[in-house]
Amino acid sequence: MHVRSIASILTGLLLSVGVIAQDSLPKSPDQLYGELFTEVQMAQLFPDGKTFVDAVPKMSPDEIMLAYREAKKNPATKFSVTQFVRNYFVLPDSASSAYRSNPQHSITAHIQDLWKVLRRQPDTAVKGSSLLPLPHPYIVPGGRFREIYYWDSYFTMLGLKESREFEIMENMIDNFAYLINTYGHIPNGNRTYYLSRSQPPFFFMMVELLATVKGDQTLLQYLPALEKEYRYWMEGAATLKKGQEFKRVVSLPDEALLNRYWDEANTPRPESYREDVETANRSTRPKVNVYAHLRAGAASGWDFSSRWLADGKTLSTIETTNIIPVDLNSLLVGFENALARAYKVAGQDSVSMVYTAAAEKRQQAIEKYCWSREQQFYTDYNFKKQALTRQITAAGLFPFVFFSHKQGYLSVVARQAATVVKEQLLQPGGLVTTTQTTGEQWDAPNGWAPLQWMAVRGLARSGQIGLAKEIAQRWTGLNEKVYKETGKLMEKYNVMDLSKSAGGGEYAAQDGFGWTNGVYLALSAWLKQPL
Repeated sequence: MHVRSIASILTGLLLSVGVIAQDSLPKSPDQLYGELFTEVQMAQLFPDGKTFVDAVPKMSPDEIMLAYREAKKNPATKFSVTQFVRNYFVLPDSASSAYRSNPQHSITAHIQDLWKVLRRQPDTAVKGSSLLPLPHPYIVPGGRFREIYYWDSYFTMLGLKESREFEIMENMIDNFAYLINTYGHIPNGNRTYYLSRSQPPFFFMMVELLATVKGDQTLLQYLPALEKEYRYWMEGAATLKKGQEFKRVVSLPDEALLNRYWDEANTPRPESYREDVETANRSTRPKVNVYAHLRAGAASGWDFSSRWLADGKTLSTIETTNIIPVDLNSLLVGFENALARAYKVAGQDSVSMVYTAAAEKRQQAIEKYCWSREQQFYTDYNFKKQALTRQITAAGLFPFVFFSHKQGYLSVVARQAATVVKEQLLQPGGLVTTTQTTGEQWDAPNGWAPLQWMAVRGLARSGQIGLAKEIAQRWTGLNEKVYKETGKLMEKYNVMDLSKSAGGGEYAAQDGFGWTNGVYLALSAWLKQPL
């Protein structure tokens, strides 16, 4: 098939995308509760801004707002917003907050128990609640995270597979397919305030993981949902001219198409309203620009990191939408190849070739724009500045998971990257997220389970088995150490000083914890295999 015909077929596929209008989506708490919402969040009524947006109203939003406005203007009573909220809302608690681990249990037995604690049954719709009801059971991360999260769920599923919890794996994938079919994409989480953005696109990896259990027909079962999600990520690509950008797609000067993180809104995030207002107030830029970058940073899952900061250290300089992330685009190489495999199984070889060609073209663009010859590592690319960001981060190992092994190229650059990993990212507890210490949670000294898994998988796949094994052993060893001391598995860990806990970010350290549980079980199983 000629390049011209491949391009025309892909253009036709992308032009057929159906976009769901934002004003037709369920309203988020800031839209429903207006000035009440603003008063609650700016007064910091609760230590965590997520508390109020997760509260369940006791009556309709219209009735609540009528009562609020009447109470505010009544001179005979002294209005208390705290009492008003407690009268009209049921505040959330964590279903796992009362759970106490059994110190006699091994870490693996503890995780098996936690699947029951973190499990949620199909939801019932409540008018005015921010929860987007899901039709099937699912696993939540734990702590303040009371809903399903997009990219978390793939890493949780790794552990569910090791636990042979195949039914709940399929339930979760069915929920994501439902979200795609209902809203046109997978939101950050099943909350109304997450609808304006997605997260790193791991849906295809979930489907492929289930296919290792149920066979290749799984690819056909979810092919329509996979195709719809891909169109979401590539919306507008078919009509972009070189040098233009639209939502999640950027056309570079050579007409290469790469992607970025994006959120449809440019207001403070409802769940972090006060924090976003304060960040924007510290910037000299228009506030809507700061909010857009903050939201895009949340869409990345790395909220927040020096990766997105113009000065590398100050959150108010955030510029996420100017950056082409190496991990996102590597994932999309994997996505395009997954679509190629699915269409091959479907017997549609010509369409399969289209997606194979798209993956090859994207890989070439990543190699051109994101490989730093000087640093011998993959980094993000700032397309506004037309320069690499030069940040050494664990995201730079994603290409090794998805790139094709053409003429030994991947093993050569993997050897170079392995040296950088050993010198700059490898720490006593595994891989540190970045080399920068900023106080943001996706920076040093923290390490995160999903990044350990992707690094181990990519390095092992590219011939760096010894380094992959070292990372896996250090990370699982740290998980075991903290579990022995606290009886908990944590959302993130301090990998540099094993005597200290992780910190930074907008909220306290959370335990539970979905993706840590999943990656621990998966890495432990991998380490037991003959290497």
